[in-house]
Amino acid sequence: MKEQQPLLTPFTSENLNLPNRVVMAPMTRNRADNKGNIPTADLQGEYYAQRASAGLIISEGSQISKRAVGYINTPGIYSDEQVAGWKKVTQKVHDADGLIFIQLWHVGRMSHPDFQDGELPWAPSAINPKSKSFTPEGFKETVTPKAMTLAEIKQTVGEFKQAAENAVTAGFDGVEIHSSNGYLFHQFFNATSNHRTDHYGGSIENRARFLFEVLDAVSEVISLKKVGIRLNPSLHGIFGMTMDKETIPTFDYIVKKLNNYGLAYLHLSEPFNDVSDVPFAVSEIAKHYRPLYNGTLMINADFDREKGNAVIAAGNADLVSFGRPFVSNPDLVERFKHEIDLTPWDKDTFYTSGKEGYLDYEPSTKSKNV
Repeated sequence: MKEQQPLLTPFTSENLNLPNRVVMAPMTRNRADNKGNIPTADLQGEYYAQRASAGLIISEGSQISKRAVGYINTPGIYSDEQVAGWKKVTQKVHDADGLIFIQLWHVGRMSHPDFQDGELPWAPSAINPKSKSFTPEGFKETVTPKAMTLAEIKQTVGEFKQAAENAVTAGFDGVEIHSSNGYLFHQFFNATSNHRTDHYGGSIENRARFLFEVLDAVSEVISLKKVGIRLNPSLHGIFGMTMDKETIPTFDYIVKKLNNYGLAYLHLSEPFNDVSDVPFAVSEIAKHYRPLYNGTLMINADFDREKGNAVIAAGNADLVSFGRPFVSNPDLVERFKHEIDLTPWDKDTFYTSGKEGYLDYEPSTKSKNV
C-alpha cells in the first residue's frame, strides 16, 4: 500500500481540526469591482467554494477601513454591505464542507492619495517606500506618508478590533492578521521604515508594540484560538523594505512572544527573492523559526507537492500554504493525492475583472474526492 503523503494527513491541534495540511494562501485577486468593494456569492463565493477541499482557506487581504485600502477592487470588511456579502461567501464555503479565515489588511504607506480623497496615507514614519501603488488610474509612484499620531494608532487598533468582530458576524471560522510583506505592521517592525522616538519606535519591543496591542484588542471579540498571524522576516528590496542588523532579532522577539498567545497558527513566508548575499537575512525561514515557535507553524512561498511534503516530513512546518497553484487548480488537493499534473496559471488574469482566470479553471477529469 502506498504511503500517504504528509500534506494529505489530517492535522489536529488544540485550535484546529483540518482534513489535510494543504492551505489556500491569501491572494489578492481584485474582483470586488463594485462601488462598495463588496464580495459577492457569484464571484468570491463560487471561487472559494471551488477550492473548499483545502484543509483551510485564507481569504484575500481585506481592508479594515477606507484608510487601509491600497489596491483597486479589493474587498473590505468594514461596511455592513461588505459583511453581508462575505456572509454569502462563507455560507457557500461551509456548504462545500470547507473552512475559511479572512485576512485583515492595512497597507499603510503603500496606499496613495487617490484612495484617500487626496489625503496622505498613514504610516509609522514619514518615509516614502519609493515603490508603486496600484490606483484606479494605474500604477503610480508612492508618496511620503503622514506619520501616525498616537490617536491615529489607537484608532487603527480599534479598526482591527471592529474588523475582527465583523468577520465573526460574517461567519468566518477565524481571522489572519496580515503583519507581513511590507504593509503597516511590517513598517512598524522595521527600523528602516520606523524612525519614531515614542513608545512605538526605537527598541525592538517598541516597534513590535502595535502588533500586540492589536492582538489584545482583537481577543476581546474573537478567541485568539481562531487568530493567525502572518510574517515575512527576510523580505528585502520589495515595497521599500530593507533589512538591517535588528530585522531578524525583531522577528525572533515577536515569534517567541507569540508563544504566549495560543494562536491558531503562525504563517511565515520563505524569502521572496534570493537573499543569500543580503547581510543579516535568514534564507531558510521554516528551519530557523521551528525551534522558536511552540504552536502550529504554517510556511509559504513557492512550494510544490514535493517540497511541501518534504518540509512537513522534516518537522519544520505543520501546514503549507499554496498560492498560485490554487489559482489554476481548484482541485489542488485531489491533484496532489493522485499525482496529477497541475494546470498552469495565466498571470495576465491574476488581477483583472470578471470570471476569466478566476472561475473558469476546471478540475481534472481524473480527480476524485479525497
